[in-house]
Amino acid sequence: MAEEIPTHTTPAAGIDRVKRLGRYVFVRRLITLCSVFISALLQAFVIQAFINPAGLLSSGFTGVAILIDRITSLVGFSFPTQLGMLALNIPVALACWRSISKRFVIFSMLQVALSAAFLQFCDFAPLLDSTVLMVLFGGVLYGLAISIALKSGASTAGTDFIALMVSNKTGHTIWGYVFAGNCLVLAIFGFIFGWEHAAYSIVFQFISTKTIDSFYHRYERVTLQITTAYPDEVCRAYTGAFKHGVFRADGVGGYSGKPMSLLNTVVSSYEAGEIIKLIRSVDPRAVINVMKTENFIGNFHREAVDEPLPTEVPETPSEDPVLDLPRHVRQRMPHV
Repeated sequence: MAEEIPTHTTPAAGIDRVKRLGRYVFVRRLITLCSVFISALLQAFVIQAFINPAGLLSSGFTGVAILIDRITSLVGFSFPTQLGMLALNIPVALACWRSISKRFVIFSMLQVALSAAFLQFCDFAPLLDSTVLMVLFGGVLYGLAISIALKSGASTAGTDFIALMVSNKTGHTIWGYVFAGNCLVLAIFGFIFGWEHAAYSIVFQFISTKTIDSFYHRYERVTLQITTAYPDEVCRAYTGAFKHGVFRADGVGGYSGKPMSLLNTVVSSYEAGEIIKLIRSVDPRAVINVMKTENFIGNFHREAVDEPLPTEVPETPSEDPVLDLPRHVRQRMPHV
């Protein structure tokens, strides 16, 4: 009697199954929804347990809302942070509605609304007594909250909306102006509430920004230099799966003396892992050199900012449960 050999699922195979499942539209939206909920809860927690007790100021529209709350409190009229977040973001969302992804706007505004709701109905107590520790740990957690939203295909709204709209219309970035705006807000904050709190806030914002840079790499580019003996097959598979161009130079291997080709392509670091896996599946002996690209001039296809994964499987349905929801509701409503 033959002995049955148990089959074990490797971690890599399990990750592949999760990625494949995550490429379906409904699962994508569910991932984004859960991530937005976690991001909003974590952001509200940091504001109540770290930012407010330490007298700090975050960046962006949330920081402006916190500043308005504190200034109005000085004159005996309170304009709560959660109300300020909604008041500042709703007009910008309406102005950008036709210029950027509607799905991105919906989920980002949901993140803002949930953060405002958590600030209103939750009461998180401070965890630390030291201002320095609050700055350090609060900065990391705040950056993590923003990273969770960004990686899921959403954001914390505000300047993200404006930057995307300007980029789509002009092809230029405005992050320099955003930085100048944050500096102006910090200057006002320091002038009114003291420069020590402003200095701590600068460190807090720096740590949160570095945390985001550590977890969110969608805007980084890398150059893939591929040496292969099967250039036709690799190019066909690559250009069929990804919307990037590739440069090919044919030559001869210095050691083997056999025909070889060098392929050059610039891709988002967000896609690099998937591309390397595809190339190695076509040519397991391909040599791939990954180099960080500091600057890039020319046309470059970028995946949609509102998707948590870079590609979709062919059998993914074209319907989107978020954008199609109003149409389904109208169809189910009784005609008057």
